[in-house]
Amino acid sequence: MATHRSGFRGIGTENIRFAFRAMVSQKLRSFLTLLGIVAGVATVIAMVSFVSGFNAAVTDSFSAFGTTLVQFQKYEPRFGGGGGPLPEDQKRRRNLTIDDAEALKRLCPLVRSVSQERYLQGAAGASLTVKTPEGTEANGPTLAGTNPDYAPSNNAFVQDGRFLVEADISHSARTCVIGPETATALFGRKDPLGRTLLLNGIAFNVVGLLEKKGSFLGGDADNIILIPISTFDEMWPQIKNGNGDNLHIATVPKDPKRMYDMMDQEVAVMRARRGLRASQPNDFAIFTSEASLKTFQQITGGIAGAMILIAGIALLVGGVGVMNIMLVSVTERTREIGIRKALGATRKDIAMQFLVEAVSLTGVGGAIGIAVGLSIAMLVRLVFEFPAAAPLWSVVLGFGVSTAVGLIFGLWPALKAARQNPIEALRYE
Repeated sequence: MATHRSGFRGIGTENIRFAFRAMVSQKLRSFLTLLGIVAGVATVIAMVSFVSGFNAAVTDSFSAFGTTLVQFQKYEPRFGGGGGPLPEDQKRRRNLTIDDAEALKRLCPLVRSVSQERYLQGAAGASLTVKTPEGTEANGPTLAGTNPDYAPSNNAFVQDGRFLVEADISHSARTCVIGPETATALFGRKDPLGRTLLLNGIAFNVVGLLEKKGSFLGGDADNIILIPISTFDEMWPQIKNGNGDNLHIATVPKDPKRMYDMMDQEVAVMRARRGLRASQPNDFAIFTSEASLKTFQQITGGIAGAMILIAGIALLVGGVGVMNIMLVSVTERTREIGIRKALGATRKDIAMQFLVEAVSLTGVGGAIGIAVGLSIAMLVRLVFEFPAAAPLWSVVLGFGVSTAVGLIFGLWPALKAARQNPIEALRYE
């Protein structure tokens, strides 16, 4: 009798074998029961893969453009093109000026570089055509007027030739630095240095070719043309004198660890220049890469949370299904339970047998869900070249949650089986 009792005790291979035998004997029922578990775990794995990939891509992009960037501009950042008219208080703000930029560089000892930037896109009455003398046209490049500090402020360095220098600014030179995509569109595989391109029919000499950086937040940093800001102001004075967000001032600190100390210095200088009292809010906007990165991570975190909630509902439905099928299994195997008890199995032995069966069932569902989720992530990675990748912790979590569902929802059927009266169970037909 002791031999029989010891054979029933513990989570052994015998119980697991019984569990898989029950699944195989009821293939359709087991499959339908596992659907909720598979859907929930697959959603978790796929969602974590997408969010991790997106966060990694955004982090890399911000790193490429400088994580210590502090940019001053007239209007508050409006991601995704904004949405509706500007608030009245922003409309009343004064324009930033080149004098503001020069004051920041002169009066803030923690500042390393101060980039003055004007952009053509979105300016009223401003248009641009970019061609070679032979008639080859560029595909909608970004045009910016700037100064030599643009390079260190935006991590935009030349791979060939030189960047803009102070002489270009002081003489309003017709020189330009172009991105690699612009160079390819205009000159193909030819060396662009020393060649001429026409901006609205005005000849500019290409003096530098930027390093490749890739796309960022829907924009292409490699399809760009940089010219001296003084030249820009001569060609499009309406932007300098207009009421829009006509100047961006990008700054970076000498010491990356003191970015916020630098920002405090800069804000103090800007407020003093604009005559703001202590009780008045800033009448300018501050954009930082770090804050923007946190904003994007909060957005992706919210999306992930919503998807995980949906996955949790699927797992709950799956757990209820597991409980139902286990209750049916207990009823169908009542006589078997009676025989096992007659042979010496304890309540603990019976409960453990059915609990292992429930955990095995959801464990299989979790394994299938993990495989499906990883397959979806891999497919997206291959088709869309998106860096979706599931971290190891998400796989462990997915499998752990699936087995926990089996443990929780299999407990009642297991206890019901363990409480069966052996005499009545043996009489059950």
